[in-house]
Amino acid sequence: MRDSGNSYVGLDIGTDKVRCVVGMVDSEDSSKISILGYGSSKNIGMRKGVVVHVADVTDSIISAITEAERLSGHPIHSATVNINGSHVLGLNSQGVIAISSVNREITPEDRYRVEEAASIIQLPPNREIVQIFSKNYRLDSQENIKDPVGMNGVRLEVDTHIVSVSTPNLKNLDNALEKAQITPTNHTVSSLAAAEAVLNRQQKESGTLVLDIGAGTTNLVIIEDGEVQHIAVIPIGGINITNDLAIGLKTDLDVAEKVKTEFASLKQGIIKKETIKVSLRDQVHIFKTSDIDMITEARVEELLEYADDELKKISRSRKLPGGVVLVGGTSKLPGIAEFTREKLQLAARVGKLQSISGLADKIDDPSFYTCIGLMMLDMYLPHEGDNVNTKKIQSKTFDFAKTLLSKIK
Repeated sequence: MRDSGNSYVGLDIGTDKVRCVVGMVDSEDSSKISILGYGSSKNIGMRKGVVVHVADVTDSIISAITEAERLSGHPIHSATVNINGSHVLGLNSQGVIAISSVNREITPEDRYRVEEAASIIQLPPNREIVQIFSKNYRLDSQENIKDPVGMNGVRLEVDTHIVSVSTPNLKNLDNALEKAQITPTNHTVSSLAAAEAVLNRQQKESGTLVLDIGAGTTNLVIIEDGEVQHIAVIPIGGINITNDLAIGLKTDLDVAEKVKTEFASLKQGIIKKETIKVSLRDQVHIFKTSDIDMITEARVEELLEYADDELKKISRSRKLPGGVVLVGGTSKLPGIAEFTREKLQLAARVGKLQSISGLADKIDDPSFYTCIGLMMLDMYLPHEGDNVNTKKIQSKTFDFAKTLLSKIK
């Protein structure tokens, strides 16, 4: 963790809203984080996590930042920012090097070199690497090593999970940030930030799936043995439920949104009213509860099927002791944890924020957890100007034990 006198900023640029959280190390308890300020603004410049109108996104960023500055009393010039959209792809890669030192002892430099070797992969010209997650190392005949530094050997290998993104989409995001006069200190995926905010060490070790269900996309990360095993983005979110309700109920989108937020439910086996009434603009709309439930369940079930497909890719379907942790605005749907448990055959719960002080009670909401996680990562991840040795020291303080999180230039 960095200097306790500094403030840190997370900026969650989502499909529906831009959120900003400012925090610092608690002055009374250095093991805790204190929230100093926060801001939120409507975003109409993105579709499914991708910038489609730079000026609109810029205005939303400025609005959220201004509100956070007013509450915190701290000027904001930089932030750790999330990357979203189906263009975010995770792939596995391996690196191998020979140990050339006289005594054959593995140094931090050797660990950095083998991770760098794993990043040498063939990518299309319009894609670039933003993060590398080291899963485990092999030293000669010994496997499943978490940290090889200090050990002796001749041949060092590493298994990594690499996150790449579309270069044009990343440039568009950075353009919006530049126009808002915000420097991105780091880019990271939304699900990783959410995991940092809601998972404890036991959950990271045992194997847990984090589903961050936003408005336009669902970000997922699978963490096991304290390491990131798999990352993916599913192009389905809360907006899809609203659209389906508008079509199925033959009503306007704003009416469908009100139906979703006030009456949509995934709870099973309870007695419900046959019809519900929605009043909007001096008009009363009547809908069948069974129709609302059927439409909502169908879309959420489709989303969970996609999530299960991602689990199958790494042979973890129905095999995660830590279960599923749900965050994001859509995770507030009543009964979603029980519905997820039934469909994925795993323990499931809506995420709870880790111990944080300050204004945390004001933003203790699943829709803010990703932004809080981004702020926490802003404390741990290396910033521009950090040298290689500083990066390695700081990566060891990050809760994903001994995982090097590097922004590749």
